[in-house]
Amino acid sequence: MAAKCRISRADFVAKAKPRTININGIPMTAEVKEFSTGSFGWYLNGKTSIQVDDKSVAVQISASFTVVGSKEVAREPA
Repeated sequence: MAAKCRISRADFVAKAKPRTININGIPMTAEVKEFSTGSFGWYLNGKTSIQVDDKSVAVQISASFTVVGSKEVAREPA
Protein backbone atom coordinates (compact mmCIF):
# COMPACT_ATOMS: atom_id res chain seq x y z
CA MET A 1 0.00 0.00 0.00
CA ALA A 2 1.38 3.41 -1.00
CA ALA A 3 1.88 6.10 1.59
CA LYS A 4 -0.53 9.03 1.50
CA CYS A 5 1.00 12.42 0.82
CA ARG A 6 0.71 14.65 3.88
CA ILE A 7 0.82 18.02 2.08
CA SER A 8 -1.41 19.59 -0.54
CA ARG A 9 0.01 20.66 -3.88
CA ALA A 10 -0.87 24.29 -3.10
CA ASP A 11 0.96 24.20 0.27
CA PHE A 12 4.00 22.50 -1.24
CA VAL A 13 4.29 25.01 -4.09
CA ALA A 14 3.79 27.97 -1.74
CA LYS A 15 6.01 26.84 1.13
CA ALA A 16 8.71 24.43 -0.08
CA LYS A 17 12.23 25.90 -0.26
CA PRO A 18 15.32 24.82 -2.18
CA ARG A 19 17.51 22.35 -0.27
CA THR A 20 21.28 22.18 -0.05
CA ILE A 21 22.65 18.71 -0.75
CA ASN A 22 26.32 17.92 -0.14
CA ILE A 23 27.88 15.68 -2.76
CA ASN A 24 31.47 14.69 -2.12
CA GLY A 25 31.73 17.64 0.27
CA ILE A 26 30.44 20.13 -2.32
CA PRO A 27 27.16 21.92 -1.55
CA MET A 28 24.66 21.87 -4.41
CA THR A 29 21.12 23.24 -4.51
CA ALA A 30 18.07 21.08 -5.21
CA GLU A 31 15.32 23.36 -6.52
CA VAL A 32 11.59 22.96 -5.85
CA LYS A 33 9.99 21.29 -8.87
CA GLU A 34 6.68 20.05 -10.22
CA PHE A 35 7.55 17.09 -12.43
CA SER A 36 5.88 16.34 -15.77
CA THR A 37 4.55 13.11 -14.23
CA GLY A 38 2.35 15.13 -11.85
CA SER A 39 4.56 14.48 -8.82
CA PHE A 40 6.36 17.23 -6.96
CA GLY A 41 9.58 17.50 -4.97
CA TRP A 42 13.10 18.78 -5.62
CA TYR A 43 15.49 18.46 -8.56
CA LEU A 44 19.23 18.86 -8.77
CA ASN A 45 21.34 19.01 -11.91
CA GLY A 46 24.96 20.05 -12.02
CA LYS A 47 28.57 19.17 -12.67
CA THR A 48 31.52 18.71 -10.37
CA SER A 49 34.72 16.72 -10.20
CA ILE A 50 35.60 13.75 -8.04
CA GLN A 51 39.09 12.62 -7.18
CA VAL A 52 39.91 9.02 -8.16
CA ASP A 53 43.39 8.09 -6.96
CA ASP A 54 45.51 10.99 -8.24
CA LYS A 55 43.12 11.98 -11.05
CA SER A 56 40.25 14.43 -11.03
CA VAL A 57 37.32 13.18 -13.11
CA ALA A 58 34.42 15.35 -14.27
CA VAL A 59 30.96 14.05 -13.37
CA GLN A 60 27.46 15.16 -14.20
CA ILE A 61 24.90 14.92 -11.42
CA SER A 62 21.13 14.56 -11.77
CA ALA A 63 18.94 13.79 -8.79
CA SER A 64 15.25 14.00 -8.08
CA PHE A 65 13.67 13.90 -4.64
CA THR A 66 9.99 13.08 -5.10
CA VAL A 67 7.47 13.51 -2.29
CA VAL A 68 5.97 10.05 -1.77
CA GLY A 69 2.34 10.00 -2.87
CA SER A 70 2.50 13.42 -4.55
CA LYS A 71 1.49 12.03 -7.94
CA GLU A 72 -1.90 11.07 -6.50
CA VAL A 73 -2.30 14.54 -4.97
CA ALA A 74 -1.73 16.03 -8.43
CA ARG A 75 -4.68 14.06 -9.79
CA GLU A 76 -7.15 15.44 -7.26
CA PRO A 77 -9.44 18.23 -8.50
CA ALA A 78 -8.39 21.71 -7.40
